[in-house]
Amino acid sequence: MSNRSDIAPDTLSVELTEDGVAVEYLDGRTAFYHGVPAKTEARVTTAPGKDTHVLITDATETTGVLVYVNDLRTHDDIIESSGVGRVILDDGEEDELFPGVTVRDKQMRVVVDVDFAVTDGRVFVFEEDEMGERSYEIVPSED
Repeated sequence: MSNRSDIAPDTLSVELTEDGVAVEYLDGRTAFYHGVPAKTEARVTTAPGKDTHVLITDATETTGVLVYVNDLRTHDDIIESSGVGRVILDDGEEDELFPGVTVRDKQMRVVVDVDFAVTDGRVFVFEEDEMGERSYEIVPSED
């Protein structure tokens, strides 16, 4: 029996600062994603094999949901106590994390698409590994 499964996220406190993005887990710990996220239009495709976290804030930008995509290292009970969600995707598989925000696995890369006609919050994508981290904010295209 696998101890890695899809887990629905809870609403978490979010703080957007000049230095990065802070997310407070339900268990009191805080994750801090360093730096101002680079803006990119409508979609992000991560590098292969990176840990990918997707944060969707509400319109107030003070709360949101955080979902780990294809995280196979963290046990279910740790994820559940933190309030973070998780989706596990096979190659080519797609899932809707939140209305208007979908993720797809494409050959070890994660593709995050946003339909801003449906979602009214901000969408951030964080990719990281032992070599470093990069962050993005997906914004509406200007057409």
